[in-house]
Amino acid sequence: MLAAIIMAGGSGERFWPLSTPDKPKQLLNIFSDKTMIRETVDRIAPIISKENIFIATNELQVNTVEQELNDIPKENIIIEPAFKDTAAAIGYSTLLIENRFKDKLREGEKIEIVVLASDHLVRKEDEFREAIKLAAEEASKSGVIVTLGIKPNKPETGYGYIEIKEDSTLELNKIYKVKRFREKPNQETAEDYLASGRYLWNSGMFIFTTETIFKNFDVLMEEHTEIFSNIKQKINNNVQGIELANLIREDFENFEKISIDFGIMEYSRNIRVIPVDIEWNDIGSFNALEEVFDKNDSGNIVRYCNVRELDSSDNIVIGKDVTISLLGVKNLVVVKNGDNILIANKFRTQDIKKIIKKH
Repeated sequence: MLAAIIMAGGSGERFWPLSTPDKPKQLLNIFSDKTMIRETVDRIAPIISKENIFIATNELQVNTVEQELNDIPKENIIIEPAFKDTAAAIGYSTLLIENRFKDKLREGEKIEIVVLASDHLVRKEDEFREAIKLAAEEASKSGVIVTLGIKPNKPETGYGYIEIKEDSTLELNKIYKVKRFREKPNQETAEDYLASGRYLWNSGMFIFTTETIFKNFDVLMEEHTEIFSNIKQKINNNVQGIELANLIREDFENFEKISIDFGIMEYSRNIRVIPVDIEWNDIGSFNALEEVFDKNDSGNIVRYCNVRELDSSDNIVIGKDVTISLLGVKNLVVVKNGDNILIANKFRTQDIKKIIKKH
């Protein structure tokens, strides 16, 4: 049985001022008339029923998520009572899914879970779904964690990488053993990775059975397993939403704040990767828009606003129902949302979080 966990608990900092803590990137319709989280649900819905799609979010965003995804059962909206990163969020969500379906499984049937971000872009949706089905089959058959690795087309320094064990050239949609996960490289290392043909971008998409992921928690994150055990005793199918979050809040606070990548993926010995070409982008900053949208004749990207420009190029300009004038400027990000205006050097957008926290 295939189920999905869509991670939707972002803080809304990287796309400020468009995004805010109560309306982060996944709740914006930057790329189409749909929000990114709606795009994510619709992308997976052809192979996973809505009853099996779960959204992991937080108290700030739960009401907006419920309104946006009113076709998802309300009891499938999982509220994390504290932000403890993805290891706790994925483990807790898996625990709830296992509890929900444990009495409905046929003999020998397993629950395969697909973990997806709510704010990634995937252009080749058919290829994406075929890769998910292949990954779920392998996860169930072999008892491994499977991830999708994006075949790189440039020496990107903004992504983590996955190194495969085999020396052969990577083929798309084949299954390979993972040697190790690599952190974001510098430019020279990224060029070496690309030239070797044995490295893939880490998409952050994981597929596993409930049994497999909890075995990995048992071995690699014993403290998390103990907390899961305490929470399991408190789970009641009649208690949902904020009531359930309040019930297990104290337990949740005891989780170490750590990602699933650092907690399990970098140390597990039973991980496989499927190289894919699905036109994926994690839209990690405003600069990613340059890879998605066409530039105008001056080399500027303009969204939702009118622009008057003179001797200005290579800028990213976003603003609703407003006219923005550019004069003699280059490599800027200019964003207006309500009373907030961001004017940033395009090569400093990774520091947007810093300016938000400073003020």
